[in-house]
Formats: sequence, C-alpha cells, structure tokens
Amino acid sequence: MRIELRVCQHCLEGDHGSGHHKTALLQDMVNCAERIKEYKDVIDLDAVHIRRVRDDEPGKPEALPVVAATIQNDQIVLNDTQLVAEGQDGNMLLYAHPNDILTVLAGNVDEISKAVPGDVTVDLSEPGAKIVSEANLGANRNPDG
Repeated sequence: MRIELRVCQHCLEGDHGSGHHKTALLQDMVNCAERIKEYKDVIDLDAVHIRRVRDDEPGKPEALPVVAATIQNDQIVLNDTQLVAEGQDGNMLLYAHPNDILTVLAGNVDEISKAVPGDVTVDLSEPGAKIVSEANLGANRNPDG
C-alpha cells in the first residue's frame, strides 16, 4: 500500500491569506505523514510521499496519479490538499476534505503507536486535536459508543 499527501506549500507557510486554522491543520497533516513515513514498515506501507505543491504546478502528483477537483464559479479548480491511498488491489482512495485527511493520517499514527515501544504520537494543533478526538478513532475510541 502507498499513500501520498499533497499540501499547498504557500498555505503551509501561512501565505495565500489562509487563516491560522488552515495552516495549523496542514502542519498537523505533514507532521503525521512524516511520522508515518518514519515507521511505514511497521504498518506495511510500501511508500509514503509528501508533496508540497506550488503555484506553478497545482495538483501535480508525485507518485500516485490522482487529482481531486472542485467546481468554483463554473471553473474547474484542482485541489492542492488531498490524500491518496493505493491499496494492494490497485484501488485508490482519495480524501479531499482536510478533516478526513487528518483523521486518516492520525489513525495511521495511532496504529503505529500500538505496534512500537516508546512514544510516537504527534503533537497536534488545537483545531487538529479537536477534529481527531471528534472522529472517535483508535486510542481515543470510546467503547461505549
């Protein structure tokens, strides 16, 4: 299985007039993806790609050739921020909503934390931690629903 996280480099750096909330979430995603890349063998991932997209190459994939798009004002706009996961069967899963992306990545970090000794958790921003806790994942899961 391979995954590729794509984020807008300018938003990650807080340019583009993106609010602090968005910049913090993108940084959370990258931090999670970097931790997953470090321990990818633990959860049987073949590759983890982290692609920082710039204005001159919107949506351009690094390894997994899938690009999400939305329609804004009758124009097709490529999503800079997305997560693509390719399964062993060749099927691709595309996550384009930031909350979903962070939830999936945090879930992978959670799986790693169950398999290795020591602390591999990622310190999430306040908005990121709220999203993940509301997703009711793994270590945070309440068995009573």
